[in-house]
Amino acid sequence: MSARKIVVYDTTLRDGAQGPAVSFSAADKDRIARVLDRLGFDYVEGGFPGSNPKDEELFAGLAAVPLKHAKVAAFGATRRAGGRCEEDANMNALVESGAPVWTLVGKSDAWQVANVLQTTNNENLAMVEESVAYGVGRDREVIFDAEHFFDGYTRDAEYAIEVCLSAARAGASWIVLCDTNGGSQPSAIREGVEAMLRALGEIGSEARVGIHTHNDCELAVANSLEGVIAGADMVQGTVNGYGERCGNANLVSVVSNLVLKLGFDALPEASLEQFSELSRTVAEIANLALPLQQPFVGYGAFAHKGGQHVAAVLKHKDAYQHIDPAVVGNEARVLVSELSGRGNVLAKAREFGLELDRDDPQTRWLVQHLKELEHQGYSYEAADASFEMLVRRLQPGYEAPWTVADFTTQVRKNGGSVHAEATVKVEVGGMLYHTAASGNGPVNALDAALRKALGPRFPALDDVSLHDYKVRILNGDAGTAATTRVLVESGKGTRRWTTVGCSSNIIEASLLALLDSLEYVVSRPVE
Repeated sequence: MSARKIVVYDTTLRDGAQGPAVSFSAADKDRIARVLDRLGFDYVEGGFPGSNPKDEELFAGLAAVPLKHAKVAAFGATRRAGGRCEEDANMNALVESGAPVWTLVGKSDAWQVANVLQTTNNENLAMVEESVAYGVGRDREVIFDAEHFFDGYTRDAEYAIEVCLSAARAGASWIVLCDTNGGSQPSAIREGVEAMLRALGEIGSEARVGIHTHNDCELAVANSLEGVIAGADMVQGTVNGYGERCGNANLVSVVSNLVLKLGFDALPEASLEQFSELSRTVAEIANLALPLQQPFVGYGAFAHKGGQHVAAVLKHKDAYQHIDPAVVGNEARVLVSELSGRGNVLAKAREFGLELDRDDPQTRWLVQHLKELEHQGYSYEAADASFEMLVRRLQPGYEAPWTVADFTTQVRKNGGSVHAEATVKVEVGGMLYHTAASGNGPVNALDAALRKALGPRFPALDDVSLHDYKVRILNGDAGTAATTRVLVESGKGTRRWTTVGCSSNIIEASLLALLDSLEYVVSRPVE
C-alpha cells in the first residue's frame, strides 16, 4: 500500500517575511520561489498582491517565467463587510496578480467576527461564501485559510465548522485550519481536524483539509504533525520557521518528520537531501544566522564534542544520532576533529560542470581550505558564484584575468551632502591601469572605478549591475574591529548570482565580493 500523499504549501515569501528582522527584496523572493520549485514543493505563496510593489514585481516575474512544478498562490482576505466582491480592492488585486491559486483568509471565530471585523455572524458567512465563489468563478483554485479556527472551535464549535462549510460549498478545494495565535495544544488540533473531516463528509464535499500552525508555544511542528495524523492532507509553513511573533511551523522539520519518521509521501528523498542547503540558503538570503542547534539542518544537529559521546560515535556513527545526517544534506561532526566534507564539494563542483577526483590531493586540500575559510567567516550557502570561482581557480591552466594591485577610498561631506571617491590600480596582461570614480558610497565608487578600468578590455562586463548588498557582523563583541561578511547580488539581464567577501575591513570585504562577481562573468560568460 502506497504512503498517503501530503501536500506541502510554503508561505515563506509572505508569512515568513512578517517575521522580525526579515525583509526580502523582489529578487530574493523570486530566487527562493525557484529553489522551492526545484525541490518539488507543491504550492509557493508569493505574497499579498496590491499591498506593496515588491509583491507586484514578483507576481509579474513568475508570470513571465513560470515555475515548473509548484503552483503560485496569491494571498488575500475575503471581501469587506457590507461590500461587493466586484468593487473590493483586495479582490481586484488578486485578479490582476494573474496567480492561478488564491488563498483567501477569513474569520472562523465568532469572537473575532464581533470584536475585530465588527460585523454579524451571518454577514461573515456571506463574505466567505461570496469571496470563494468569486475566485472559483474566474477559474482560480481557491484555498480557504480558516483564521483562528481552533480558538473559534473552542468558543463556538458549530459556527467555526459552518464558516468552513460555507467555503467548501462555494467551491474551495482546500479548507486549511489555522492555529493563528499559536496557543493550541496537540489534543485540540486533533479534535478540530477530525471534526472538520466529519462535517465535510456529512455534506459530501470533496474539499480537503490542511493545517497551518504558529509557534507561540513552541508546538508548531508538533501541531502540524498531529494535524496530518488526524487526517489533514496539506501542511502550510515556512522555511526555518520564519514568521510573525514566534514564527510559523518550520517546514524543514515538518517534512523531515513526515517522511523520515511517519512514512508519509511529502517530498522526494532527493529533495530532503538538499534540506540543509535550502535552510542555510534561505537564512543567508534573509541575512539571518541559522541557529547552530536547528534540528536536522543546523551545524550542531549531528555534532559531538568530547568525552564518551565522541568515543561512541567513532566506534559506530549511529551511537548518538537519530538518522543518517546525509538524508537531509547534513554531516556528522566531531568538533575537535571534523569529519570530511568531500562529498558536498564534489557534488557542488559537478553542478558547475567540473569533475573533481575524490582522492586527488588537490580535492583534499580544497576541503581543508574551505574549512579554514569558513573559520574566517566565509559562507558559501548563498554565494554559489564565489564557490564556483574558488573551484575554478584550482583547475589546471586557470589564470586570473586581472590583479588588483592597490585601491583607496575616500568619503567626505561637502555642505549637506556626502560624496565618495575611489581609485584602483589593476594589472591586466602586464599592463597597469590606474582609474578613479565617484559614487554615492565607497562600495559604489569602487565598483565604478573597477568597471572603468576593466570595461574596455572585458566587454562581458557591459550591463552587469549590482542588485543587492548585505552586511553581517559575525563577532559583534569585537566592536568596530569585528569580522564582516558581505554578500553582493549582481545581475545581467534575467540572470542573478551572488558572491561573498569577508574581512575585518568592510571595504575590503566588499571589494572581494565585487571582484568575485566580475571575474565570474568573465570566466563564465552570462548571457
